[in-house]
Amino acid sequence: MSGAVVPEAGDQLSPRTAVAVFLVFALAYFLSALIRAVTATLSPVLSAELSLQARDLGLLAGGYFFGFALTQLPLGTWLDRFGPRRVILAFLGVAVLGCAAFAVATSFVGLLAARVLTGMGVSACLMAPLTGFRRWLPPATQMRANSWMLMTGSLGMVASTLPVQWLMPMTGWRGLFWLLAGLVLLSMVGLYLLVPHWRVDPLRAEATHTPVPGYAEIWRHPYFRQMLPIGLINYGGMVAVQTLWAGPWMVQVAGYTASQAACGLFAVNLCMLVSFWLWGLVNPRLARHGIRAERLIAWGLPLSFVALAAIVWMGPGAGWPLWAAFCVSSTFVSLSQPAVALALPAAAAGRALSAYNLVIFAGVFAVQWAIGGLIDVFSLLGWDTVARFRGAVAVFGLCGVSAYGLFLRAHLRQPAGAAG
Repeated sequence: MSGAVVPEAGDQLSPRTAVAVFLVFALAYFLSALIRAVTATLSPVLSAELSLQARDLGLLAGGYFFGFALTQLPLGTWLDRFGPRRVILAFLGVAVLGCAAFAVATSFVGLLAARVLTGMGVSACLMAPLTGFRRWLPPATQMRANSWMLMTGSLGMVASTLPVQWLMPMTGWRGLFWLLAGLVLLSMVGLYLLVPHWRVDPLRAEATHTPVPGYAEIWRHPYFRQMLPIGLINYGGMVAVQTLWAGPWMVQVAGYTASQAACGLFAVNLCMLVSFWLWGLVNPRLARHGIRAERLIAWGLPLSFVALAAIVWMGPGAGWPLWAAFCVSSTFVSLSQPAVALALPAAAAGRALSAYNLVIFAGVFAVQWAIGGLIDVFSLLGWDTVARFRGAVAVFGLCGVSAYGLFLRAHLRQPAGAAG
């Protein structure tokens, strides 16, 4: 006999049930973000104990994202067919195995295989709740829930920094991953008990009137294509900076010590947490006034270009507050994710969200690699360290402005009331 609750009054959840479902999904997503970011904090220990080189650490980070990306397209299909509850429970079982494998690994190959496995296992932790929210919550509440899910992700990244450093003397890195495996198991119990079953009848009824779009139709959808450039460059770039390049800038350009840079990243992630919390508060009110996601992006995203221009201009004088300003002003683009799901039929929500998530993570890969590649290229031209970083960030900024221009052109050409 299943322990899951059944949604009241059809598909829409009662407020009390919606809060419980959100919280249990939020725990899983918090843990996934912590697991994603924790290797950066553990890198000195892993390097010393297992004799890892810098390239090995980079490959470990990439291994997680490789496993994550592998699952995105099949994940969307499975979410639409089987529902969030069954899919996330199956995936988190893989994540538990990945954490346990990391805890017992004795070589770099073992660590890498465990990271790929873990990336695959946690890859449903955001897509599963967003797919469910598309059916279980009204549109304005979906925007709030999306922002607050991202807030829990920022909280997980905050927890992966100083709190992990404080915990390490008591657990060691292997004990830490055993603890994470146990916490993921605990979240699975909550998901099993609280997340509703996926009702098949409404999905079939909708399919009889409107064919459910496949991935080819989703990629060709005008609204998806409108949001694609900013998802790839601006959203992906925000994550790339937050998770990688802000730290090296603080150390190599602004002159921070390693501990000062760690505190700076802690502050940046804390600012991101607060900004997503605020988005969750104001989104329903904005929706009630008819202010759509694409309109907010058109108004607000240019603020990130101002912050980026200030960073390039100030160079060594640009510390963590300006990077926090860039990341916070870039959160306007996070509104594109639930907006894409709302623009397509509910029966295709999993595929739409997973396809867009794949775009975002492709952008993370591309921007992380491109900024590093540009820094190396500028070094061949004889530029000093500060000039190399400033040049690379400037090129990224120009690409972001170009992506925004493509988005804005499509937005201005869009008929009033379309795509929603």
